[in-house]
Amino acid sequence: MDGVEIIVTADGSHSLVNTTLEETYHSRHGARSESLHVFIRNGLDYYLDRHGPELVNVLEVGFGTGLNALLTLHRSRSANATIRYTTVEPYPVTSDIWSRLNYSKWQDHREDDFPRLHELSWAIEHTVDKKFIIHKVKETIQGMTITPGQFDVVYFDAFAPDKQPELWSLDTLSKIELSMRPGGVLVTYSAQGQVRRNLRSLGMLVESLPGAPGKKEMTRASKN
Repeated sequence: MDGVEIIVTADGSHSLVNTTLEETYHSRHGARSESLHVFIRNGLDYYLDRHGPELVNVLEVGFGTGLNALLTLHRSRSANATIRYTTVEPYPVTSDIWSRLNYSKWQDHREDDFPRLHELSWAIEHTVDKKFIIHKVKETIQGMTITPGQFDVVYFDAFAPDKQPELWSLDTLSKIELSMRPGGVLVTYSAQGQVRRNLRSLGMLVESLPGAPGKKEMTRASKN
């Protein structure tokens, strides 16, 4: 895959660098640590603790390395809810890259979990585990067809606002807000002021939370 390099982050987990945009897929201060902090603990776990549902619909903007999906699959095995996971990615990472990432080496995961998530076909819903269903959509979030009130939790993991501003625009965020159920939450590593203003302008309750290692803040927005 042209323009992509593998790096080792501070917690020992791999990430990728898009050399064209000069942007990492995950934090250099710890890829796994960031994903656990932002998306699992402050997103999925927060929603589960507050609502205790039998089914949680998750939307991920940016499948990327597959790290967030892997951690969510692992979390589903101890959750009291079934997780239906929809992930959007227009430019999937190729097998020559993802096969060299060290995510299969972690002792708390099954070794075949990570390659299986990548090898599953796009555009078809797959039951990966008893409580984890995934639908991979090879499309931009702007081009994706959404159903109003569909998602409970949104992992917004696009490249930074200064690298791909169109993904953080009011139009795009408005589409995502429309796709969320009342009480749903959106979480992102970004703490940019304009992103928060856009979310507030949509009527969402926006919180500034402590960030992952190496970052002062992150953002969580709840749909009223």
